[in-house]
Amino acid sequence: MIPAIQSSSTLPKRALLNIFLVLFTFVWFLPTLGLFISSFRHPSQIASSGWWTAFMHPASFTFENYKFVLFSSGIGKAFINSLIITVPSTCLVVIIASLAAYIFAFYEFPARKILFITFISLQVIPLQITLIPVLKMYRSAGIAGTFPGIWIAHCAYGLPFAIYLLRNFFSGIPYSMIESAQIDGASISQIFSKLIFPLSIPAIASLGIFQFIWVWNDLLLALVYLGGTPQVAPLTVKLASLSGSLESGWNIMTTAAFISMLLPLIIFFAMQKYFIEGILAGSVKG
Repeated sequence: MIPAIQSSSTLPKRALLNIFLVLFTFVWFLPTLGLFISSFRHPSQIASSGWWTAFMHPASFTFENYKFVLFSSGIGKAFINSLIITVPSTCLVVIIASLAAYIFAFYEFPARKILFITFISLQVIPLQITLIPVLKMYRSAGIAGTFPGIWIAHCAYGLPFAIYLLRNFFSGIPYSMIESAQIDGASISQIFSKLIFPLSIPAIASLGIFQFIWVWNDLLLALVYLGGTPQVAPLTVKLASLSGSLESGWNIMTTAAFISMLLPLIIFFAMQKYFIEGILAGSVKG
């Protein structure tokens, strides 16, 4: 009877917790819902009434905003540019960081700790103080305003945290597994590709999500190293240029903003399982 009394006493607490979570989720989702609905409304409707009144006249929704944004305003080209920037920047960071973290976690070499501390110390350097020196180097090398230049920048800025994150995760893998593989004749590359990498997919997927969202939403590095060149400008730069321009209105801005956040949302929900596993794995391994 005592367990039943205890479990019944926790029901009100759980109900309150569930109500709070539902309300919190609704409040968090509300701006996204308003942005989505506004992207289908005419400029006059946006200016005269709130988005919550749109359902009173559902026949007034239109796809003209999306047609204009994708095919006439340059957002479509900027979307492709964002993909060209984000995908290589994410893949490079994940590949290089996973290989470096693998070596840092399982193999001894001279000055290993000093080198690892140096990598970690790079995280405390403010990003802004490196912009002008790196930009001068880019201009002298002729890669300012190019995709390879922005790839290198995102990779360099993302590697310290990525190596730190994966190295801590790899350290939780028993070294006896590495020794067993070495006894069986596996090489360093085989141990990584067939043992470490499959076991670390949740952590690597979590890192990929973080890096992808950071690069996709980046505006500062794109403005500095790409210089706002229309041929290579990503979505963030294009949205910043549209703000306040004559060709934009609230209908265009809301549509473009929703398009810019659509792909990160799809990737996050598609990889949500691995993301949660990676976070939980990191939390129990200390």
